[in-house]
Amino acid sequence: MHPMLPTLKPIPIKDRLSVLFVEKGNLDVIDGAFVLVDKSGVRTHIPVGSVACLMLEPGTRVSHAAVTLASRVGCLLVWVGDAGVRLYAAGQPGGARADRLLYQASLALDDSARLKVVRKMYALRFGEEPPERRSVEQLRGIEGARVRRLYDLCARQYGVQWKSRSYDPNSWGSGDLPNRCLSSATACLYGLCEAAILAAGYAPAIGFIHTGKPQSFVYDIADIFKFETTIPVAFRVAGRKNIADPEREVRLGCRDSFRQTRLLRRIIPTIEEVLASGGLKPPERPLESVEPAIPAKENIGDVGHRS
Repeated sequence: MHPMLPTLKPIPIKDRLSVLFVEKGNLDVIDGAFVLVDKSGVRTHIPVGSVACLMLEPGTRVSHAAVTLASRVGCLLVWVGDAGVRLYAAGQPGGARADRLLYQASLALDDSARLKVVRKMYALRFGEEPPERRSVEQLRGIEGARVRRLYDLCARQYGVQWKSRSYDPNSWGSGDLPNRCLSSATACLYGLCEAAILAAGYAPAIGFIHTGKPQSFVYDIADIFKFETTIPVAFRVAGRKNIADPEREVRLGCRDSFRQTRLLRRIIPTIEEVLASGGLKPPERPLESVEPAIPAKENIGDVGHRS
């Protein structure tokens, strides 16, 4: 690189495309470009540096060079099942920062701070303060009842015959159409939220309402935005007749919804707002800590991105 040119930085999450789905091809870096090569040898260029999350469906192979480039530019790779459901694994485009990890963990381990964070999530999700003097378990029960009513409301609005949120992840075809649409929509939102959480330097596994899962915090954050983005899309598609590929229609609808609601610009600020409500200050670095032998250059798009 010419010494007079500025150092390249990843594009911030808020300025990127939301998600792209890739299937039946080999992802590779050829002639310096990130491409998908199909069985006929046709190359499709993918602007990996301007995408928050690539969802890799069955039939996709990824080269070491492609994974390396995606990591450098901060694009999350997520391996998913047919129709974009059943999230199997995810790469790590940025990675957690120790100071933010400790901050997040201290909030989750403090009962009073955790309750404050859960109450803030509830207020953001439903647009009103939750009842006073309720435990996390009680708030979870109230939330569940309200969510069921919201599902019923969406179903009536779009003329969908709705029973309950129920599906078997090991038998995708056994679920009814509304549940399949909801699962496809939710997978899109989970991938996007995980990309933002990693880019901000936090840990997807340290949740507040959800716990014990690798993506507990992803579920917490996704739930805040679910009923204004993905749920209406899923029920709208489920209410239409004679759709050849409803899961694809859901993905396209989610992409448009993410753009219209400017979701990528809101996720990281919402994470910061939610955690700040816990009332704890980020931990100070110990005086006896040792600096790295070879300091890394500051070259980031969002806090947490590796360069």
